[in-house]
Amino acid sequence: MQISSRFTIAIHIFACIDTYKNEHKITSDFLASSVNVNPVIIRKILTQLRNAGLINVQRGSGGASIAKNLNDITLFDIYRAVDSIENETLFHFHENPNNNCKVGRNIHNVLDEKLARVQRALEQELMSITLLDIINDTRYFIAKEN
Repeated sequence: MQISSRFTIAIHIFACIDTYKNEHKITSDFLASSVNVNPVIIRKILTQLRNAGLINVQRGSGGASIAKNLNDITLFDIYRAVDSIENETLFHFHENPNNNCKVGRNIHNVLDEKLARVQRALEQELMSITLLDIINDTRYFIAKEN
């Protein structure tokens, strides 16, 4: 199980937008240099964030900007925007447990609700952390370097 790196890249993008908004035009190339990935990956994530209404992207001279108040965006919003998990299910269950086996026949009964509870707990925690929390921490660590 692993949540896609698009999630952490998206958070990195928001931190860069906030940190450099007054110093640089926030382009996919600029963001890619900070994240150290191909700009194509950044453009795909920017599109997902824009489609979710979390950022504005102006082609040409505009660059990217945050579309909402930092306190109105949660990590859950970002997580959902970038399709961090397949089919909205955190845990991928093996496809064909052996129905002729006592364990295989019952494994879904044993695990399904427990795994759903774990996913709900993760999502609740993501809902409790705002982009403002992330930005404040980013600002703190940058200031601490100076």
